[in-house]
Amino acid sequence: MSFWTAIVAIVAIATIAAVMRERYRAMGRIERGRQQESEDRISAAEKREVEELRERIKVLERIATDNNSLDARQTKQIAAEIEELRDKQSD
Repeated sequence: MSFWTAIVAIVAIATIAAVMRERYRAMGRIERGRQQESEDRISAAEKREVEELRERIKVLERIATDNNSLDARQTKQIAAEIEELRDKQSD
């Protein structure tokens, strides 16, 4: 093998190695991009679910506080008195 043939072989090997290395890196970037897209979709779904849960909590808090407020107790008491009066009238 002559000197110039060896130089051409070395350059060819180095070029092929550089192309393969760049291809490998590009595949990694593509895979990371796909992972990021799936994480974004999951993130959007999680955000939607969190908002739904917050709304449910607001409703539950309103139910808990409305039933225990002074007005609610008075309303229940008045309703009970009305029912007692109706019962007395029917007897």
